[in-house]
Amino acid sequence: MQTVYLIKIGEIALKGKNRNFFEKRLRDNIRGKLKGIPYQLTGGHGRYFISLTKDIENPEYHQAIRTALETTFGIVGYARTLKVGKTIDDILQAVFRLIDESGKKVRSFKGEAKRSDKSFPMTSMELNCLLGEKILDRYEGSWVDVHEPDLRVYVELRDHAYVYLTPEKGPGGLPVGIAGRGTLMLSGGIDSPVAAWMMAKRGLKLDAVYFHAYPYTSDKAKEKVVELASILAPWVDGLNLFVVPFTDVQMEIKKNGPPEESTILMRCCMMEITDRITRQRDNRAIVTGEALSQVASQTTESLRVSGGHTDFPVLRPLIGMDKEEIIKIARRIDTFETSILPYEDCCTLFSPKHPVIRPDFEELKQSYAGLDVDSLMDDAIEKAERIYLKQRV
Repeated sequence: MQTVYLIKIGEIALKGKNRNFFEKRLRDNIRGKLKGIPYQLTGGHGRYFISLTKDIENPEYHQAIRTALETTFGIVGYARTLKVGKTIDDILQAVFRLIDESGKKVRSFKGEAKRSDKSFPMTSMELNCLLGEKILDRYEGSWVDVHEPDLRVYVELRDHAYVYLTPEKGPGGLPVGIAGRGTLMLSGGIDSPVAAWMMAKRGLKLDAVYFHAYPYTSDKAKEKVVELASILAPWVDGLNLFVVPFTDVQMEIKKNGPPEESTILMRCCMMEITDRITRQRDNRAIVTGEALSQVASQTTESLRVSGGHTDFPVLRPLIGMDKEEIIKIARRIDTFETSILPYEDCCTLFSPKHPVIRPDFEELKQSYAGLDVDSLMDDAIEKAERIYLKQRV
């Protein structure tokens, strides 16, 4: 009886002739997270299996595998599985062991047998009936519920019998990397980490840019963003974070820009710097955490102005979401508590009391042209600090 981890894929299975490309990327992403772990990854065509090859009872190895599967896009479900011989006795022993080790009281349950090996002497229905009979005999007070059971018992008959209980949910989506690369504008707030997670779920590999206005923002604010990037790293399969010194640009805006336009002018400079870094990195898109009408720089008029400073597509996955929806995801991916730490970023500290909400496109172009920021932005990019956060869990 061997413990293995069964991996189920979802949307990848619908990719037709490109399926092998998607599955290879998924395998590579899993391997990237398990460097240093003695394991074997086998299977294909909708089912993969991970098994430890030595020190198989080491709890740290098992936790590393579970964490890797929880944070790898492309996986819709996974389960700790017992791989046993294809005999009724072996299958029943595995079923009882898994139920007993779960520590759960067996109430309603359902058998879910799948016979890929047609040489097995019982049909799937016959095996389900036998499972039901034996579980009813062993666990007093249990009953069969084929619609909404508390517990599902799975048996897959392949080269061996694979027995597992209700699988854990994976994050779904597509493997990171299949959609190319983009650049995330990462702040210390709630929204941009969620935007990163959502675009990674669609297969986009990310770099990140953070604008740091020292000494007006403290090193604590920078540390907060680095921590957010480290939380995101397993989800996005490693992350290059570029910390851009932004103080000189902001001081030029404060000195020569109309005060009520400073927020949107600052956003324009951020977009242009991100555009230049995106080109340097040979990326193909820019990702932001903007949600429509949430703040002054996120009205349709403001988005038109700031978006005019790049030729790359600006992906805004949160654009139609309200704050509660965004916070729900932030809690799920464990970025929320870090995002609300009281260390303000440069956007907050330099915001005017009465920012323009509906900027005139042509007027803002004139205001931006009046700033002497080109060389300051070049200098900021040159001095940017690059920090790599590892994907390993």
